[in-house]
Amino acid sequence: MPLSIAADNLHALNPVVAKALLTLEPHPLQELARRIEQTGANLIDINPGFLAPRHLDRMAFMVEAVQEVTDIRLILDSPNARVLARGLEVCRRPPILNACTLEDDKLREILPLAAAHRTDLVLLLLDARSFPATSLEGKITLALELRELSLAAGLKDEHLIYDPVLPNLTWPDAWEQTRAVVKTVRLLSGGEVFQTPARTMAGLSNLRSGLRHTYPARVEEAALGVLAGAGLQIALLDVLQPGLRETVKIINQVA
Repeated sequence: MPLSIAADNLHALNPVVAKALLTLEPHPLQELARRIEQTGANLIDINPGFLAPRHLDRMAFMVEAVQEVTDIRLILDSPNARVLARGLEVCRRPPILNACTLEDDKLREILPLAAAHRTDLVLLLLDARSFPATSLEGKITLALELRELSLAAGLKDEHLIYDPVLPNLTWPDAWEQTRAVVKTVRLLSGGEVFQTPARTMAGLSNLRSGLRHTYPARVEEAALGVLAGAGLQIALLDVLQPGLRETVKIINQVA
């Protein structure tokens, strides 16, 4: 199965997006969406960042702006269920919701929202304190717990996408955690955890977030190749980064 690519360029930390969210000018977002489409991306992640209550409509603004220029399926990315609900109201085709964790508010609000709309849902493998498990065993335990809760809420296995959470390279045990992520993807994608293959996603940009002048892009390229070999289905990354685009093409040519 070809590796699907989700563009993470439409996020509030991007100065172009941040300015558009202030001015409510759709054209910069639309130009970004056009550039993303030209790369061959399969998905676009829409992330408006933290929003004050009076600005919850910013998710809908972003969704509507992007949908005017592309039909690429969207990922609605927010820790706030009300923000996700605003985006859902204007989506022309079912999006993916990103993400639910074991945090009480996520289970109470995001999980029922996904179940009510029968949307695909990213299960971010974070515990009730929003901490990632550092070991393979811990990540699998979180996956099992989140799956059980999701199925009990009315979702089906085909709705669920597991993200084992790549670390930032500033973390003391970053390389060990990265290896645990690769092993988790291999077990989930290979059907060894649930007796059927599960969909997996990884955010490559986490590795070098805030560190682009410290670590070269080839770190993400190498991680992407290893994860693809482990069976990763969706890679969330900066699709406008030339080296990554070429790596994706090569992976899909030989997969």
